[in-house]
Amino acid sequence: MSGGVSGPERDAVASVPNPIVVLDSADDPRATDYRSLTDAALRRRQDIAHGMYMAESSQVVRRAVDAGHRPRSFFMEHRHLAGLADVVARWPQAPVYLGEQQVLQDITGFHLHRGALAAMHRPAELRLDEVLDGIDADQKDARLRVGILEDLTDHTNVGAVFRSAAALGVDAVLLSPACADPLYRRAIRVSMGAVFQMPWTRVHPWPDGLASLQAAGFVVAGLSLGEGSVPLDDLVAQDHSRLALVLGNEGDGLREETERRLDARVTIPMMRGVDSLNVAAASAVAFYSTR
Repeated sequence: MSGGVSGPERDAVASVPNPIVVLDSADDPRATDYRSLTDAALRRRQDIAHGMYMAESSQVVRRAVDAGHRPRSFFMEHRHLAGLADVVARWPQAPVYLGEQQVLQDITGFHLHRGALAAMHRPAELRLDEVLDGIDADQKDARLRVGILEDLTDHTNVGAVFRSAAALGVDAVLLSPACADPLYRRAIRVSMGAVFQMPWTRVHPWPDGLASLQAAGFVVAGLSLGEGSVPLDDLVAQDHSRLALVLGNEGDGLREETERRLDARVTIPMMRGVDSLNVAAASAVAFYSTR
């Protein structure tokens, strides 16, 4: 270990059974998983191709491991190891990459100020029928709520919707194939790890796959400003036992072909000339109102 490492930091290293790798150079080939983290498009292609995702912050790393996800490796400054030693020790085969702040920043492309990163093995994606069967088994009274995201491209919005869904009792979140990755590090961070708690999958084909929810007894309602939309309170008053709420793209709303497959169109009435809410805010209002 470096001579600049303090006694408590050396004690933390000694307390874990994992292989410890000290990174002295940003060019170290062993840190490949952690490069180019600020390039969202590149990371989405690379991470999915390699079956991994990145958990960012000590709290998120802990929640990922608590959810049963398997780490490939851990990546942090020396001083953060003590706070994660119990988590790290649960996976003794996963190497721990330690380095000074500047070296880690040169590797990742940003200042690592939230404690730690972990490269995690991406869990196998569930099929839609597995998600629906799972939430059906969990809810004996058969009252179910599902959120559906169509083509949301902003990872922050995706993470915020997942957080609202978890907090407000939604049973599962479904995504169109073009929706941003819920396991991208920014989405995970904004969700505060809620993505690990929520059953989710992508719906194939889209939007024809919505018929599978209707066949399972769900009323599929979309938040829409289009003709024929009724106030959200009207949908709430109907009190459907199985309800799926579709939220559209941040800029364009729902696709026309998706609108044609809806059982209902609803809108959140606005005031002072505002036409609509941000999709994350709209999801929270809709999830709370229909809980």
